[in-house]
Parts: sequence; C-alpha cells; structure tokens
Amino acid sequence: MLLRVRAAAASVSITGWLVAAGLLSLALRLWIAGTFPITGDEAFFYWWGVYPDWGYYDHPPMVGWLIALMRATLGDTTWAIRLPVVLLPLALGALVGWALAPLDRARAAWAVLFFWLAPINWLNTLITTDTPLIFWSVLSVALLLRAERRERMDRAAWALYALSGLALGCAFLSKYFSVVLGLTYLVYFALYRRERWPAFALLVLSALPGPAINIAYNLSHGWSNIMFNLYNRNEDAAFAWNKPLLYLAMLVYLVTPVAVWLAWKQRSALAATARQQRLLACVVVVPLLFFALLSLKKVVGLHWVLSFYPFGFALLAFALPREKLKACALGMALFAGLHVLVVAGLYASSLDDWKSSKLYPQIIRSYKTGEMLAQVAAPGVVLMAGAYTPASIFGYTLRQYVPVFGPGNFHARQDDMLVDFSLYQGKTVRIVRMDAPPLQDYRPYFDSVQVLRYVQDGVPFYAVEGRGFNYPAYRDGVLATIYRRYYNIPVWLPMTGCPFCERLCGQVRCPK
Repeated sequence: MLLRVRAAAASVSITGWLVAAGLLSLALRLWIAGTFPITGDEAFFYWWGVYPDWGYYDHPPMVGWLIALMRATLGDTTWAIRLPVVLLPLALGALVGWALAPLDRARAAWAVLFFWLAPINWLNTLITTDTPLIFWSVLSVALLLRAERRERMDRAAWALYALSGLALGCAFLSKYFSVVLGLTYLVYFALYRRERWPAFALLVLSALPGPAINIAYNLSHGWSNIMFNLYNRNEDAAFAWNKPLLYLAMLVYLVTPVAVWLAWKQRSALAATARQQRLLACVVVVPLLFFALLSLKKVVGLHWVLSFYPFGFALLAFALPREKLKACALGMALFAGLHVLVVAGLYASSLDDWKSSKLYPQIIRSYKTGEMLAQVAAPGVVLMAGAYTPASIFGYTLRQYVPVFGPGNFHARQDDMLVDFSLYQGKTVRIVRMDAPPLQDYRPYFDSVQVLRYVQDGVPFYAVEGRGFNYPAYRDGVLATIYRRYYNIPVWLPMTGCPFCERLCGQVRCPK
C-alpha cells in the first residue's frame, strides 16, 4: 500500500514538472517568435515557401513546403512561419513519451521532462531545414521503437516498420543528415536483429520515395544538392585539434553540465541500460561517433545532432537511480533559468545600449530594415545586395525578391535558379552594402557608377548606383565565373537539365 502511495505521489510530482516546463517554455518561445526579427537563414528559406519546388540549390524541399503551408493557412507573417519550430519540442516530447511508455511510463515521463528542460528547447524559434528533419527523424525512431517492442511480426508490426521508413524518407527530403539515421538503423539490424532483415528491407523500401524525388530534381537541376553538399562546401575542410574539442564542448552544453556530470557518475548504470535498450543506444551512439569522426575536419554545428538529441535524455532517464532523477531535473531547470534571465536582460535593453558593440550595424540592419530601404528605394531602380543574408532580409521586408549582385559564395545560391539577369539590361541598379564599396568591382558592368551614402540610427551604409546595366559583360565576367566555380559538374553524372547553365549558354552543360 505504501509503495502505491509513493508511486502515485511521484506521478503527481512529475506531471506538475511536465506541465510547468511545457507551458513556460512554450510561452517563452511564442514571445521570442513574435518579437525577434527575421534572420538571414530564415528569410532565405522564406523564399523557398514563396516559390515551392521539388528541391532547392542547397537542400531538399521539406522546409520550403512547410513554410508554404504556413503562409497558405496562417498568413504571411514571421510568427506564422515560425510556429512549427515553436511547437516542435511539444511534438517531440509527445513522440518520445509514446515510444518509451511501454517500457516504463514513469521513466518515459522523466525522459520527456529532461528534454523539455534543455535550454535550446526554451530558446529556439528559428525555422530552418533542421525543423522538419528533427520531426521526421524522431517520428521514424519512435515508430521503430514501437515496432521492435512487438514480439510477433503481425500486421501492426509490418505497418510500424513501413511507417518508420516513410518518415525516414520524409527526413531525407528535409536534409541529407537523415542518412546518418539510415546508417544507424543498418548498424542496429546488422548487429542485433538479423532475424528481422525482412522488416528492415520493408523500412528501406518505404523510405525510397524520398531519395527518388531528390534524385529526379538533381537530374534536372545540375546536381546542385550534390555539388553543394559534397564538393563546394567542403573545399576548406582540414584537420585542426580545436574542432573535436569544440564538438565535445558543444555536446556538454546541449546535454547540460548537470546531466553530463550525473551521466559520468552513473556510467556503469548507463552502460547497462545501453546494453538492455540496444536500439535506443544505437540511435545515440552511432550518430555521436559519426559526428566525432567528422569533427576531425569540420566544425560540427550545434544543430547537426538535434535529430538524435532527445534519445540521449531517454537513456539518461532510464539509467539514473530514482533518487537522482529529481536532482537532475532541478539542475537542468536552474541551467535553463540562467538562459531565461539572459534573454530577459537582452529584451530589457534598448538599441542605444548596443551602440558600442561590433554587432550594432547588424542589429540596425535587422531591426530598422524598412527604414533603411526606404532611403535607398527610388522609382525605376532595381534593388540588389552583395550577399544572401542582406538580400534575403531586404526581400523579406519588402516582400519582393532581392537578387544578389556578384559571385557570392558557395552558400545559398538559389539565386542561380530564380534570377535572370538579362531582364535588367540597361536598367539602373542600386546594390545595398554595409561597408564602403570598391567601385572597380562594379564599373565593368554599368555605363556609370557612383556611391550613395546613407545613415540609419548612427550606422552608415551605402549603395552602389549603377546606371545602364550591361548584361553581356556581367554574363562573361560574373556568371561565367560562377559556372566555373560552382557548376563544375562531374561528367559521369547524367543530367536532363540545369537552369543556370541553360540561361548562361543555352545548353545543359556549358563548354569549359
């Protein structure tokens, strides 16, 4: 009887924790989502939602589809397009709880609580390619965990494996990092579940529509995803000792120092839990090892590991002794509370408080974008920018696409798909910049150029005004350079189309 009373009291306690963490973090995310200005990445992805397609230069299409859905149903506002990421932690918590409940409902609840107490789930409101990737990946794992709990391969089990594969395919249509999840499944079935190879085969077959859509897009778009993810973005990859150290520091921050310390103190119990919950362990360990190897040459981004992040807390919740669960939650709550205080302090500040900061020009560009552009705009003048971040932010503010003038860099080359510079032949163009522009970079492409200087809230910014845009010169001087740098497509890759190449030279492959 006493044990039942204690169990009921513990259940009430964890329920209260869950309600408080879920609602308070949701309120903070809603506040940030509605007040924080659009970022360059978000504004860039916004245009994917304005022009939905089967793929985009950098990544597969899922975030563009998601933003298009938000715009169509809730309106063309920053709050609306951020709503999916605002609700994401709640959805992920529900999936983790559903997946783990058959093992131990109380421990599953603690796993959800630990996840909700992680600071990133209080602060992150930015819509990116990772938003749908995380959702579909966690859904796929949750479905597979439930499938693996079924002792018999009945109709329900086959359906769960198929749905897990379908979710994996949707994750692939979100971002290529879903391949790491596919690798994790392969390792798990190869090591521990060879008797269920047919189920794994069904999972893989169910996932194939995602890669098929992506391959079809790449065939007709110059293999832009492959060129970006395998070639262009990795040209500077080189070993450095600080990269794996940064990776470890990032993991400690994400998991929180309190949880890391308790995991280390209870490492024997954690190892025993990993041996008992092999799929859960694989979902955590295989990606971590993969990214550890990658960190030898690349700086691993914080967002790279978020698809597998919730299940690390699940392992911890199942491994910690019962008397340590509340201590872990308290420590994590304090750590999250420090972040909330920092956010409150930032929101209590004014723009004037940041005048001495190096970030002040970027802050003004983000908060006073409309006022800046009102100074630059003029009838009959085409506005452009020198890089994708300002171009995307300017375009989002105007709700009018702003092209990038010049070669740009390997990131965010969706311009190559959308912009036909021949349409600007003979027109007057103003290229907005935050720094003083070198006019020699612009003279070859206009009849005349001049620098216009403006000031917004004490921050100087500039526009290169070019009159009489010379498209043939721009094609030969800039677009040809872009082709050589970013469209050096291997001859062994078959192609049915390449919008940039076809616009440049009228062929699927331009002559070298």
